[in-house]
Amino acid sequence: MLMSSRSSKPVILVVDDTPENLALICNFLIDEYKVLLSSSGVRALEIAHSYPKPDLILLDVLMPDMDGYAVLKQLKADRRTSDIPVIFVTAMAGEKEEFYGLSLGVVDYITKPVHPAILKARVKNHLQLKLSQDMLSQQNLWLQQEVQQRVTAYQKAQDVTMRVLASLADARGDNEGGHHISRTRDYRDWET
Repeated sequence: MLMSSRSSKPVILVVDDTPENLALICNFLIDEYKVLLSSSGVRALEIAHSYPKPDLILLDVLMPDMDGYAVLKQLKADRRTSDIPVIFVTAMAGEKEEFYGLSLGVVDYITKPVHPAILKARVKNHLQLKLSQDMLSQQNLWLQQEVQQRVTAYQKAQDVTMRVLASLADARGDNEGGHHISRTRDYRDWET
């Protein structure tokens, strides 16, 4: 299961301007997750940039001052928060609104009133997907580093081989062959 670096449980940020909705969703999730609450979009952005970073955000769309769309746009525009999955939890049940949210990068859309089993299942699924994506990203980074190390080792071995061949050619009295090997090595170094 996905976990923030400090917490033993995954961290879920719930954003809603209605205290009753915050309490309700918190009660559904508190046994399995560390739940952070925010009643505004501005505060949600502050929390998303804090430590521990949320593993998932449940975000209301209709809020005063800064609506869920604006919060989502800012989260996705910032490299520090762009990888946090966001699920809209909203009373807006229109197809147009759902499509717009999905086009902005929301990963799922849950309509109110919230059904506990559906909420828990979707949260669990998106956390597992996020864990898989994070593991794949870490593996890709490791592979890139491994390839770079091997390329560097290969280039060093190739350089040593070229120097040995040039020295052997010089030692045998084949000055032109030794110079040719040295020029070839220098040309290869110039290309890379």
